[in-house]
Amino acid sequence: MKAKKIYFASDQHFGAPNAEKSLQREKLFVNWLDLVKKDAEAIFLLGDLFDFWFEYKHVVPKGFVRVLGKIAEIRDSGIPIYFFVGNHDLWMTDYFEKELNIPVYRKPTEFRLHDKSFLIGHGDGLGPGDKGYKFLKKIFVNPLCNWLFKWFHPDLGMGLAKYLSIENKTISGEVDVKFLGEYNEHLILFCKEVLQEKHYDYFVFGHRHLPMIFDLPHNSKYINTGDWITYFTYGVLENGVFDIKEHLQNS
Repeated sequence: MKAKKIYFASDQHFGAPNAEKSLQREKLFVNWLDLVKKDAEAIFLLGDLFDFWFEYKHVVPKGFVRVLGKIAEIRDSGIPIYFFVGNHDLWMTDYFEKELNIPVYRKPTEFRLHDKSFLIGHGDGLGPGDKGYKFLKKIFVNPLCNWLFKWFHPDLGMGLAKYLSIENKTISGEVDVKFLGEYNEHLILFCKEVLQEKHYDYFVFGHRHLPMIFDLPHNSKYINTGDWITYFTYGVLENGVFDIKEHLQNS
């Protein structure tokens, strides 16, 4: 039997920039899920699966039935799936956990995979700088602010949030497709800070939208899985070795 593989993907941003283009990318991602389920030991979804997601007590966002159905099918087959909230789906509560039996993580978490040590997360708000976003994130996750937002009718609240999410350029800004240099990449600097206290073989994040494998001190590596807007890339761990691959439309 072939060795099982562990897959990683992030930043699909379904819902953006519009329903038509989002649906094209959703179908492509579902095609990828169909392929990897054949030899997947586990699947890690590293955040921003949706361009905006907010759970009311009895309401979840309209749409995304193809990807949600495929994830449910894979999880029901016994393959573990791990979900990390991103900065666009911060407002996830218990829908994935109760409906899909998928654990949801809200901060970088340690894993031991194929006899290698990992620190895995979405990647937003880590490292030095970016004080503006870090301040906004405190507001976004504040229980009082979330409670107040829930009093908006879903049509109003979701509509406003989706508009602001698309307008903020997080999914298409030029900064997302250019390497800023070792000393300007916040996640590289974060990894180096962590390594001063504890060793990990791999740091795996999304958020940055730029696929890369970067060598760190002490035989450690920083991995970014890229996105499903520009690059359509994903990570795969096989026999302890991590690689970044691209999913092509004719795969």
